[in-house]
Amino acid sequence: MIFNRLISSTQRLCVRSFSTAKPQSLKERLREIIPVEQEKVKKFRAEFGSKVLGETTVDMAYGGMRGIKGLIWETSVLDADEGIRFRNLTIPECQKLLPKAEGGEEPLPEGLFWLLVTGEVPTTEQVRALSADWAARSAIPSYVEDLLDRCPNTLHPMSQFSLAVTALQGESSFAKAYQDGVPKSQYWDYVYEDCNDLIAKLPAVAARIYRNVYKDGKLPASDSKLDYSANFARLLGYNDKGFDELMRLYLTIHSDHEGGNVSAHTTHLVGSALSDPYLAFSAGLNGLAGPLHGLANQEVLRWIFKMQAAVGENPSDQKIKEYLWSTLKAGQVVPGYGHAVLRKTDPRYACQREFALKHLPDNALFKLVSQVYTIAPGVLTEHGKTKNPWPNVDAHSGVLLQHYGFTQEDYYTVLFGVSRALGVTSGLIWARALGFPIERPKSYSTDHLIKLFAKK
Repeated sequence: MIFNRLISSTQRLCVRSFSTAKPQSLKERLREIIPVEQEKVKKFRAEFGSKVLGETTVDMAYGGMRGIKGLIWETSVLDADEGIRFRNLTIPECQKLLPKAEGGEEPLPEGLFWLLVTGEVPTTEQVRALSADWAARSAIPSYVEDLLDRCPNTLHPMSQFSLAVTALQGESSFAKAYQDGVPKSQYWDYVYEDCNDLIAKLPAVAARIYRNVYKDGKLPASDSKLDYSANFARLLGYNDKGFDELMRLYLTIHSDHEGGNVSAHTTHLVGSALSDPYLAFSAGLNGLAGPLHGLANQEVLRWIFKMQAAVGENPSDQKIKEYLWSTLKAGQVVPGYGHAVLRKTDPRYACQREFALKHLPDNALFKLVSQVYTIAPGVLTEHGKTKNPWPNVDAHSGVLLQHYGFTQEDYYTVLFGVSRALGVTSGLIWARALGFPIERPKSYSTDHLIKLFAKK
């Protein structure tokens, strides 16, 4: 009974919306929601806390804890067959329900953040107020600007990004409040402030890195009248409505992918030690920079270019098939295909494909990616060593960016990082609101396991 009531209340939250003369701020709404969620968790644990949740095998322990059920992540859930749901809404539902920019068709990331934090679909007025709030917080300290300006252009953009976020820690409200002895019940309040300050400053930080490394180092002023994505695009040097729409879609769909991926879990883990959001997110960025995580999108693009050079213009399906087999027979993977959890085409891939069909149907690189999409699953299935022969999000994002002239693929993971901040900071707010403790799983040595199973 309690469980059914809890699920029903959560589902109601997902579609609740407000239309008041003066829009309620995100923090005001969150202050109302947190006590309700705290009580829900308390009642659920009282009734079901002793129940067994999944099983752990030796292979799971050796396989990177793959599939172990042992983490609470309130903002999104990933289903192997259905894909990601943000607070119980699919990506197509988010595209339909979340507020959009005037004349735009893609959801605004500000609305997605509101959804992740509250479980509710915001009104256009609430999203505009949040955009204005972030714009007011967006200035970065001069010492961070100086730090970035002194970085050599040879230092990878992700290293610079992590460095700058760590340096912003000097601005942390939570770190100061903790040192002053703020009660535990108020942790979430200061973490909330840090998370919104961090999100607001990321476009200026990321754009400064881009301008320093690839352009003349000159950065235009932020425009507080623009939404988050459009302003980011202008800071990067793009003044194209299509690119604005791409940024809105990109920042929304890359934001969250439940809590077990490296960047999300690392941020959560470091935050569980009560490190402030700047330190926690910079740790997550270092995980995102790995080639098996956020760096994968540029690996896909380089493979596509290599294939394009090998098969020529307008290749036949047979040529594509032969190239795929040559990649596999060389002991390599087909980049952008397969996923640790998903067992179907990634919905994030599907919505990017729809964007391409709408905005760049005749793009040669998109046509090649589409051709691979129709052929690769069959080849991978026949090969037999891939659990999921379908494309993931990384198989498409680089092609869209290339179309708009954003050709610096070494920088793509920074864009991913700006987006991922929306999801992981939402998780940090709720981790502190619900009082999650420091994370400390149990580990064993191989010798201990041998002795343990020898006894059995």
